[in-house]
Amino acid sequence: MNKQVFALAVSAALSAAFAQSASAQTSVTLYGVLDEGINYTNNVGRGHVYELASGDAQGSRWGLKGAEELGGGLKAIFQLENGFDVSSGRLNQGGRMFGRQAFVGVSSDSFGSLTFGRQYDSVVDYLAQTTANGNWAGELFSHPYDNDNTDNSFRLDNSVKFTSPSISGFQFGGVYSFSNDTNFANNRAYSFGGQYTYGGLLVAAAYLQADNPGNGANGAITANDASFIAGRMRVFGGGITYTFGPATAGFVYTNSNYLDPTGNGYLGITPLVPPGILLNSLKYQNFELNGKYQVSPMLFVGAQYVYTMENYDASSGGVKPRIHSFGLMADYNLSKRTDVYIQGEYQQVTGDSTYTILDDAFTPGTQSPSSTSKQVVVRAAIRHKF
Repeated sequence: MNKQVFALAVSAALSAAFAQSASAQTSVTLYGVLDEGINYTNNVGRGHVYELASGDAQGSRWGLKGAEELGGGLKAIFQLENGFDVSSGRLNQGGRMFGRQAFVGVSSDSFGSLTFGRQYDSVVDYLAQTTANGNWAGELFSHPYDNDNTDNSFRLDNSVKFTSPSISGFQFGGVYSFSNDTNFANNRAYSFGGQYTYGGLLVAAAYLQADNPGNGANGAITANDASFIAGRMRVFGGGITYTFGPATAGFVYTNSNYLDPTGNGYLGITPLVPPGILLNSLKYQNFELNGKYQVSPMLFVGAQYVYTMENYDASSGGVKPRIHSFGLMADYNLSKRTDVYIQGEYQQVTGDSTYTILDDAFTPGTQSPSSTSKQVVVRAAIRHKF
């Protein structure tokens, strides 16, 4: 009897030890965000509208991420992240199951990480965090049509990404996305970027190029995922933020160049040129000032101004409209996981006319462009993280 009791005790101890070892070596985390609120937009092409809208400050999502110790400081890692609309339950990102992220790879504290799958580009990884929309404000504060992808309108399919470890505050990385086409360069993309942090200082820069974005269903940026459909896209920029006490101030410059653009994901099939005219290129230069103040541990307020210089070069000639965007936000934490916020955004298009829908103001996150050069949107929402 004593031998049986001893054997059972040893077996239980060994089982517990192996379970603790396995637990220490492998981890899987379930997480998510639900962002839901009511928007008022003064003009969506047919008058004002009140609507329930999801994911404006942060895209609503749920995901799984995990790591397994492989030994020698090496880990196998993965992440699957689903984007969805809380109002309707529909999938976002073109109806993809894991449209926000889906990748697997390896990582090391000493050498960085190498991952494969559907992933963010370097503009999103490094530069976006210096903008208001890519950091604390979200979609309504995006630059016009999110022309520089700082609001993560699209991801890169078929991508291989390297991310370095942080070295004395400096980190860098790059992504290459395969076209998966016999024409190697057809709808491929590549980007690289870096950041430097020291105390309250953050400096970041990034570059992104895509060939034939939005053309086809198998490349780096597919037709149901693209912001602009064009012969070529180039985006580059730099930003700086500085935190001093409860305040953070930032400045960002981005430059977006679309060669032979034929459409835009926000506008659907609406043409970007009058009948009989060809659009050679569409360029945007965005200059952003942003600021955030932590009034208390529970409350912050933020503001943003963006001046956008547009260069519209068509076969009929070139024009240079200007776009002004102003944003205000207040956010109050009810707990560590739940907050409520209110936002307001105003946009006005001025200067030269293109005689297309681009002359009408449009705030990403609203239903459609205004019927005039001005648009105002106000949002009140609740957000819960788990």
